[in-house]
Amino acid sequence: MRIVGGTFGGRRFHPPARIPARPTTELAREGLFNMLNNSMDMEGIKTLEVFGGTGSITYELASRGAEDFTIVERDPASIDFIKKTAAALDIAEKLHIIRGDVFKFMKQCTDRFNFIFADPPYALQNMDELPLIVFEKNMLLPGGIFVLEHTTRNDYQNHPRFQRMKNYGTTIFTFFTQTNE
Repeated sequence: MRIVGGTFGGRRFHPPARIPARPTTELAREGLFNMLNNSMDMEGIKTLEVFGGTGSITYELASRGAEDFTIVERDPASIDFIKKTAAALDIAEKLHIIRGDVFKFMKQCTDRFNFIFADPPYALQNMDELPLIVFEKNMLLPGGIFVLEHTTRNDYQNHPRFQRMKNYGTTIFTFFTQTNE
């Protein structure tokens, strides 16, 4: 796994094989962050990554100036890897790791974020609930962006907060936005 841009760009980390994650590919991450660079200023933002896996999106955000990171993940091996990588990048003090169920966390969350990223297992049956919860719980700050990674089996173009969709082979990113209040 390689960080593709920003101040940590080019740094490599090797997640253990036992992590039950499907990390977002370098090509897809590079495309995602090219779009984000044109959509928002990442300097100093507060972020949430759910279904954290290896934490690769959070490291990209940190590399581009984000300041406050929350990752929700339930797998202990993934959490250990995230902690070690955060320490190596010297961002551990800015990182909040929540070990547990993503849906339970989101339904109880009272924090608001500038950016939320979700990379659930592609076979997750209740994936369509994620954008509903984000906006019902008002988890995004005004002007905030929520990105959901999924496959062609899911289509969110009719969601009222849908902004755009970008396809990278089998990976699709759907962008949702919170209007300025």
